Amino acid sequence: MPLIFLNGSAMRGGPLNHLLGGAPFAGEVKTAPRYRFFSVGDRFPGLDPAADGGDSIAGELFDVPLDVLRSRLLPAEPPELELGAIELEDGRSVLSMVLRRPPTSYPELIDITAIGSWQKYRRRS
Repeated sequence: MPLIFLNGSAMRGGPLNHLLGGAPFAGEVKTAPRYRFFSVGDRFPGLDPAADGGDSIAGELFDVPLDVLRSRLLPAEPPELELGAIELEDGRSVLSMVLRRPPTSYPELIDITAIGSWQKYRRRS
């Protein structure tokens, strides 16, 4: 089963966590310090690899069966995101949802990289 980095509503306690079908939680982690982090229309977070100016972003790892990923999690993702591979601060590569390239018609992108966490951002808004 692949590990997937989650940083939004599917995290523990989030309204979309049920989509993981009970997939095992594999720990709190951070990305390598090479990502920008955005609030997409204030609806969900978007992770974006950065050529420079990136930072570490907080999230959670889950050990998700491929059938759950295919049939439950991916269909619930917004069109602005796509499945990609990212680097964690410990050097491991894992799956994650990232901003789609080239961009689709994004609503307002708010740079929340300095906050580094969707939950912290939501508590501030």
